[in-house]
Amino acid sequence: MASWNSIPLEITYETFGWIAFFSWSISFYPQVILNFRRKSVVGLNFDFVVLNLTKHSSYLIYNASLYFSSAIQHQYFEKYGHGEMIPVAANDVAFSIHAVLLTAITLFQIVIYDRGNQKVSKISIATVCVVWLVAAVCFFIALPSHSWLWLISIFNSIQVFMTVIKYIPQVIMNFMRKSTDGFSIGNILLDFLGGVTNYAQMAVQSIDQNSWVNFYGNIGKTLLSLVSIFFDVVFMCQHYILYPEKKVVPSKLNKEGTEPLIRFSEERAAPENV
Repeated sequence: MASWNSIPLEITYETFGWIAFFSWSISFYPQVILNFRRKSVVGLNFDFVVLNLTKHSSYLIYNASLYFSSAIQHQYFEKYGHGEMIPVAANDVAFSIHAVLLTAITLFQIVIYDRGNQKVSKISIATVCVVWLVAAVCFFIALPSHSWLWLISIFNSIQVFMTVIKYIPQVIMNFMRKSTDGFSIGNILLDFLGGVTNYAQMAVQSIDQNSWVNFYGNIGKTLLSLVSIFFDVVFMCQHYILYPEKKVVPSKLNKEGTEPLIRFSEERAAPENV
């Protein structure tokens, strides 16, 4: 296993990694807090949450397996070279654990809070079922030959696939409602920061090692950053440009501090009785 060639780059790598961890981790809380304060999840797309849970669960399996399993690390070095570093850091594992927990909490809020007429689509339910069925089949295929690196790469591919499709229902919902009300923009801003620093962390490792293996050796992490950044930009455009929050202008009150029953303009417009 390779070691760091530059101490400053190693420190930069760790710094970017933990900034990504805190940004991505904290990004879950604005939505959870918003749901708690409103006692409502109207405006939050349920498909997004259900798909997100599968995505983060798959990513947790990949990160934890590659980070902790010496057998899988050995298979990784056999494939990419013993002079390479594993492309998973401690902050990746910590983030995945936290993400699964917070997504489960958000899902619980969907169960207990006002949902309006919203519900999880049959397409999302079917997608999740098919994904886990494929994962189960792949497990039994990998079992006889102990192809664990191949197996966790399947889970990494699953998290990339779920990352791509999980944002789409919320984008469409915002478009149909012409509003982002109920969907926390704080979540998106922090997610964007996490995506940028996560990608930067990989770039720093590549510069130090003079190798780009970690980008395609952990293609899931690479695509996770790029896809997240792309959709975060879409959400920011929806929130700040296309469907900005409408400010409520307080109505004019009469001298007694109450709103008149009939406005002056309405009185002028009303026909006079003869």
